[in-house]
Amino acid sequence: MDSTSPAHIWLMRAVFPALALLYIFFHLLPLDTVPRQWAPPDLLVAMALAWSLRRPDYIPTVILAVTLLLADLMFQRPPGLMAMLVLLGCEFLKPRALTHRDTGFVAEWISVSLVLTAITVLNRLALSLVNVQQAPFGLILIQMLLTIAVYPLVVLVCQSILGVRRLTSAELEALGIRL
Repeated sequence: MDSTSPAHIWLMRAVFPALALLYIFFHLLPLDTVPRQWAPPDLLVAMALAWSLRRPDYIPTVILAVTLLLADLMFQRPPGLMAMLVLLGCEFLKPRALTHRDTGFVAEWISVSLVLTAITVLNRLALSLVNVQQAPFGLILIQMLLTIAVYPLVVLVCQSILGVRRLTSAELEALGIRL
């Protein structure tokens, strides 16, 4: 199926929330009841950033916002804060998808790392302003660094298994986007 056909685009728009629900389900399973000394990477945020930078047409703002808000509610985070920050980060990256199309992966990884750092800092700052009890700074830092470190694997899985690749020049022409 052509990756620019409307049917394929709508299929991928359904795949993202389905994968997010699957991630939320497995994340909430009580497999280990002993508290860990480290925080796992946030794969949902990494996947949202990867899809936003590689194929912004696959995740419209509404689908992304509803999916992230559901994740906030299910993970018992302050409703809407992390969803808003990740949504702002994704919307910041979407217009840069065309410029990153010609750059290497390292430039993409650096920009995603900067956005993840900004999301983490702004989340921490907003929670401290309203005096909400937070996880220790070390755990938050570990989660951010692991999310940055796992981003290449998320991109590899999204590209090789799900087919979320950067747009080629021919696909850009088919979508009516001029360079």
